[in-house]
Amino acid sequence: MQTFLDFEKPIAELEGKIEDLRHLSDGGDINIAEEVGKLQAKADRLLRQTYEKLSPAQKVMVARHPNRPHTLDYIGTLIDDFTPLAGDRAFGEDQAIVGGLGRFRGQSVVVMGHEKGADTEDRVRHNFGSARPEGYRKAQRLMQMAQRFTLPIVTLIDTAGAYPGIASEERGQAEAIARSIEVGLGVSVPFVSVVIGEGGSGGAIAIATADRVLMLEHAVYSVISPEGCASILWRSASHSADAAQALRLTAADLKQLGVIDDVIREPVGGAHRDPDRMIADVGTAIASALAETGGVDGALLRRRRREKFLAMGRTEAG
Repeated sequence: MQTFLDFEKPIAELEGKIEDLRHLSDGGDINIAEEVGKLQAKADRLLRQTYEKLSPAQKVMVARHPNRPHTLDYIGTLIDDFTPLAGDRAFGEDQAIVGGLGRFRGQSVVVMGHEKGADTEDRVRHNFGSARPEGYRKAQRLMQMAQRFTLPIVTLIDTAGAYPGIASEERGQAEAIARSIEVGLGVSVPFVSVVIGEGGSGGAIAIATADRVLMLEHAVYSVISPEGCASILWRSASHSADAAQALRLTAADLKQLGVIDDVIREPVGGAHRDPDRMIADVGTAIASALAETGGVDGALLRRRRREKFLAMGRTEAG
């Protein structure tokens, strides 16, 4: 069942009328099929117009849509012979980050990503995609495995941020994130990251220090959530729309700023409207990115990657 966002109410009303008409039979002077066709064309036009002018705050809502394909959806379709690997070999398992070995279009890869979960029980099990330190230490282990066996790394980013609980802090959350960034910058194998939903703070960049960072058209990527930013600057989360505007968190903004390398277009109405097509398009983008980096010397890959991230935010005097 389709879930509609607040700004999609006019579209929801039209699609509701279409669904009602489809349950009627032709009668009298009304041609049901013709009426459905007219309403469908109007709904499609409204959907396209709405998504062509989304505000940053609306893009945040789309990025968080519950029906948006998640990491396990991408892995299930794009990765053959996937073998999940668990545990950080230090404390335990964290299902907010899933990962393992598999084959992408015939090529062995290490793949991992944040998993938010599909329903209430699933979301609780995956902690809504917010990883604890053991999740990031598992990510380090997988990246080091990729380095040892010369396997490309593919990561899928979809988290509101690392889990900020007391237990996480006690187990070294900041150190785990920093170490993950260090390991990602240090590997000498091809590394591709895709922001598929939310890219929140250090919890996202911990597994996104890649040679090619791609981002879905309606995904978001920022140092803090709009709500968190508004609570700090305005002392009220009610200013989250203003914060979203100021944060420059959209794919178009981040491409312009050089934070990401490319934008993957989404189906009209967002990835949740046509998940199969979205997953296929992401697969094509990953294949292209791996082809660009696959033949490059490992030392050169590592140096370029480090230089790219160190250059972000740098300004020239004068």
